[in-house]
Amino acid sequence: MQQEPGSRVGDNGGEVAKRVRDVIAAVGVSQREFARRIVMDPSKLSRSLSGARRFTVAELARVADTGNVDAAWLLGSGARPDQERAGIETGVVRTAPRARRAGSAAPAPAGGGRPLQIVRETVRLIAERGFHAVRVADIAEACATSTAAIHYHFPGRDDLLEAAVRWCMDEDTARRAAHIAEAADVAGELRQLIELQTPHTRQQRRQWSVWLDLWAEAARSTVVGRLHVEYYRQWRETVADVIRRGVAAGAFRPVDPETAALTLTALIDGLASQVLATTPGEPGTSADDMQRALLAHVETTLAAH
Repeated sequence: MQQEPGSRVGDNGGEVAKRVRDVIAAVGVSQREFARRIVMDPSKLSRSLSGARRFTVAELARVADTGNVDAAWLLGSGARPDQERAGIETGVVRTAPRARRAGSAAPAPAGGGRPLQIVRETVRLIAERGFHAVRVADIAEACATSTAAIHYHFPGRDDLLEAAVRWCMDEDTARRAAHIAEAADVAGELRQLIELQTPHTRQQRRQWSVWLDLWAEAARSTVVGRLHVEYYRQWRETVADVIRRGVAAGAFRPVDPETAALTLTALIDGLASQVLATTPGEPGTSADDMQRALLAHVETTLAAH
């Protein structure tokens, strides 16, 4: 690729979009799941595939890496599918992606490829140091690759931050769904959500550290701010849906689900920030204190007696 990573790729004939659709079909996942793997807004991917939006070079680099195809082929400058005989009936070129050849000192791990590895390491470093203390060189070192490879997939810090927020949102949504599925009844679903949001473990504390750092960034970044609003809309809808079903089942009092969800999620956020400000084992608000306070709130304001 000769273009800058952040530049848009022309696709007057729709050939680039067609090749990306071929890659998605060859990977064998849904369009939404593929968007998750390349850390891209599903709506942007959909618009790009329909021709309403053009892919950026960096997005196509992530497509190439995730689909294990030649990035030049996606742009139409590499070998045609019918010129490659790699045993793939779909005709997708299974050559090493140029992004990997150009800057990677070590192969990307299985289960997501280089883009997801970059994002996971970014999230880990944000949790440990804070976003503004994390350099691209730090991320490259953690991924055993070069800064050029990082910029190839994510041209700027804003791109990395947006990808980190989106990955955290997707992971949190998946965990929520799994915890709700474990509950025996609707009251149990709410307890499971509270348990999920209480930072008992080191991993949970790290996740909350990332969120607190991203909250501050959301106040300054329009892109992150929009993602922040969307995440909380989904989170409150999840809680409101549980409460709504609890009211219908007689497990909860006849409250307004949206108002109750807003109050409960705000209480979770406030208590979690106090827990994070307290060193484990030292006087202050502990995770156990937080969980007891949340369960007491549910018992007092929601539970039907």
